[in-house]
Order: sequence, then structure tokens, then C-alpha cells
Amino acid sequence: MTYPVTMLDGMTAQTAARLKKQGIRTVEKLIEVASPVRSRKRLAKETAIDERQLLEWVNIAHYLQIKGMGAAKAKLIRSTGVTTVRDLSYRNPARLAQAMRESNDRLKLVRALPSEPSVKLLIERARKHDGKITY
Repeated sequence: MTYPVTMLDGMTAQTAARLKKQGIRTVEKLIEVASPVRSRKRLAKETAIDERQLLEWVNIAHYLQIKGMGAAKAKLIRSTGVTTVRDLSYRNPARLAQAMRESNDRLKLVRALPSEPSVKLLIERARKHDGKITY
């Protein structure tokens, strides 16, 4: 599914407009343009957007490319401290499901928590995901 960049956490209309001037309207295009370090630095300079913020948005965009992962689920997983798809691929499903429950109890991010088998499936998909980000 194609998501507009405005779906990313913390993306303001003004920032989205700056990215749009660079031809970036979707998260897929953001990944394409901002995944390599040099391109991300260039984009940060041209748009006056902090490079770390661009990297965070690219990481969120990578989450959204995993089948079965929506914005709310990605936010819930990231709230547990798992900030990249690569980190997700190394997680234990039972422990991550527990951490997601605890985080959701604290922050109230989603109504229905994913089950442990669902978390396991997301982790398996993350392992197969082609990570293109350079740091």
C-alpha cells in the first residue's frame, strides 16, 4: 500500500510541502531518496529538515512496507524501543508482545493488541524485508 508522507509521525504540512518541492510525496519515494547517507544529507540541506528527523521518518516508512503493519502498529512497536525493521527482525515474539501490552497500557495507542502469533508473523516478515537504509 502506498502511504503519503503526511502519514508519518511528526510530519507537518509545512515539512510535507518542502519534501513535495523535492518530488517526495509518498513514503516509498522518501525511502528511495533518503535511505543512502549522502542523499539524506543532501536532502536535509536542501529542505532545512534535520537529518536525524529524516532518518526517523525513513525508519517509520520501512515499517509501513511490511505486510500487515499499519501506522498504529508501527507506532506501538516503536514505543517499545524497537526503532528499526532490522531491530524488529531480531526480537523474541513473546517478549515483544509483552512489551507491546505494557506500552499500550501506558500510552493507549491501539484498541486491539496484536496476538503473539501475529507479532511472530510480523517479525518473520521483517526478517525477509529488504533493508536499504545506510547509517
